[in-house]
Amino acid sequence: MGRREEALRAAADRIGPAADYLVHDVTCIEDAPARVAEVGQRFGAVTILVNNAGIHLKQPALDTTEEALRRVLETHVVGAHALSRAVAPAMLARGAGVVLFIASMASLFGIPQVVAYSAAKSAYLGMVRTLAAEWSPRGVRVNAIAPGWIATDMSRKALAGDPERQRRILDRTPLGRLGTPEDVGWAAVYLSSPAARFVTGAVLPVDGGASIGF
Repeated sequence: MGRREEALRAAADRIGPAADYLVHDVTCIEDAPARVAEVGQRFGAVTILVNNAGIHLKQPALDTTEEALRRVLETHVVGAHALSRAVAPAMLARGAGVVLFIASMASLFGIPQVVAYSAAKSAYLGMVRTLAAEWSPRGVRVNAIAPGWIATDMSRKALAGDPERQRRILDRTPLGRLGTPEDVGWAAVYLSSPAARFVTGAVLPVDGGASIGF
């Protein structure tokens, strides 16, 4: 799911014939139940939800308006809550399901000039713990991944023209490189699979050691 059909179609084509997509803007929270119902009708019961939609905002806290803060929170927090709430009843009725949140290093430590993003990603961790406490007794596991610095279009824009910042990032990352989207994907596969059947309410850093590096 996502807002841009062209990007969704390209992703589904890369994955292969078993993949498909639906256009959905997570900030349209009133549409979440209908989109989840449509997924059920077309593909069968939703067994795994990955809350991955997000937007970034890099600016000093003093320049971050309430409107800008609200826009980031609505995408990350309110949108993820709406989709989680929409898929949960069927999962709880079946006694099985996985809800996964893509958090961030900004959930774990302070990063300058991203106050809205940090607030949103930190809120994820509270949601994960509360939902895990509520839903796991009924068979639904809820976890999070906290990616470090991953080589994506978003990170490339953030680091563009700032070699000193990239040097600092690599210096504090014990593995000495940026991660890849596949690194995050394999962590999601693990947490969504029976291999993690006794894991819930957890936050898994996928960061090359950045959260423990010095």
